[in-house]
Amino acid sequence: MHRILGIAWKDLLVRFANPIELLFFIVLPVLFIFIVSGFASTQGNGDNRIVALVVNQDRGALSQELMQTLADSTSVRPEVLDAADAAEQFNSGVAPALLTIPAGFEASLRAGQPVDLDLQLEPTNANGLAVQQAIQAAATQVSQALSAASGSVAAAEQVRPFASDGERAAYFDASLAAAQGLSASAPERLAAVVGFQDAQAQYSGAVQGTAGQMLVWVFIPLLGTAGMMAYERATGTLKRLLTTPTSTASYLLGTVAGQYSASIVQMLLLVGFGALVMKITWGPPLAVMAVLLAFGLSSVAMGVMLGAFVKTESQANGLSIMLGMTLGMLSGCLWPLELFPPTMQTIAHVLPMTWAMQALTGLAARGQDFVSILPAIGYMLASAVVFFLIGVWRFRYE
Repeated sequence: MHRILGIAWKDLLVRFANPIELLFFIVLPVLFIFIVSGFASTQGNGDNRIVALVVNQDRGALSQELMQTLADSTSVRPEVLDAADAAEQFNSGVAPALLTIPAGFEASLRAGQPVDLDLQLEPTNANGLAVQQAIQAAATQVSQALSAASGSVAAAEQVRPFASDGERAAYFDASLAAAQGLSASAPERLAAVVGFQDAQAQYSGAVQGTAGQMLVWVFIPLLGTAGMMAYERATGTLKRLLTTPTSTASYLLGTVAGQYSASIVQMLLLVGFGALVMKITWGPPLAVMAVLLAFGLSSVAMGVMLGAFVKTESQANGLSIMLGMTLGMLSGCLWPLELFPPTMQTIAHVLPMTWAMQALTGLAARGQDFVSILPAIGYMLASAVVFFLIGVWRFRYE
């Protein structure tokens, strides 16, 4: 045990001999967590509808109704500007669409005449199609009430002609108001089913960003265990060490213990940052700690396995960074795994980091308990055993 602790302490001293290591240990992870979590939270909680620039040259009641109907859309957010400002912003690429409601819009519709809305779309922006569909849907909704009012006026005229244009206009207005009221009170034909009823059981940009960045920044140094093993082989330190009473098992356990303990401290610091600064409620402490311990063990075991195959320290360091970023992306650490195609989601569950990410987000954002994340912990521990066995089997002194 004394030799194991001595090797672990030696590795930690070597790793943190350069103060720059602290930059990668805590400063950069905190910075990236803050940036990514803040951006994801803004994206998830703000108004993400597509902006459509609108120039309303009519200002009548019907044009205002069209604007309100468009504002109620779940996909488009209209911004009313004067013609000059709207044209300038559209030409600058601020929005993918520019809608102009012409003067005389309401008068023409009341007279039963068709009106062409001037819609300009940015040809290189795919969001223009969504804006066009939303405007067509809003115009259809407004025209339905107009059609009903016009039909009512026509039917009334067949029974008894109107005494004056004023009487006809008043009847039209009353019919239009009645049609709009009936349209607004029409029952929903499509019922939306919400998957999670609990307010805590929803996507959280803070949880996604904090958990994902934490796992990536911890995973890369643990894979870097391979670099330490390659360095000691290349310099002959490992061969000389094993000529002493130190066994291979003691060396491997000491190497693993040093990097593993550092990763646990790092993860606890980042979890604390998430709780205090990002206001994340991580869930049951025992469950969270179990996930962190299992993930750290699986990751350092993968580092030992990688160290058994690489030949040089530079090769190990390059592979650590490349694998860390690639596997982090595939595991849903950089963006939610639900955005991936179903086949990719299935393949991603081969990676232990995927299970760690889903366990942490499940505890913090979906209200899961310790029992719910046991399969994830079991998979990470099983993968750690496999990685260790391969690493020991392929272990080389030089």
